Amino acid sequence: MGLPSRAATILASQVGADVLFLLTDVEHLCLDFGKPTQREVEEMTVSEARRYLAEGQFPPGSMGPKVEAAVAFIEAGGKKAIIGSLARAAEAVAGTSGTRIVAG
Repeated sequence: MGLPSRAATILASQVGADVLFLLTDVEHLCLDFGKPTQREVEEMTVSEARRYLAEGQFPPGSMGPKVEAAVAFIEAGGKKAIIGSLARAAEAVAGTSGTRIVAG
């Protein structure tokens, strides 16, 4: 897990946050990124996130650390993590943008 993502997870868990926002330069996580089968993910469970990580869908030098941080946050008691675009942060808060990762 990347240092900024790890720090965000630790801080959010220590203050008892219900939701962790990880803001980046993309609106959604994508499966099969850069391939003709690329598709956006609006929501996934922790178990789906773990499977996609194992498949290499979210590489370590890209979205992998953010997905790992989201999983760690939820496993530490958080309710939901959202990975989304800084430019669309307000929409992510409203639930109309970003990828939501939830327990399950």
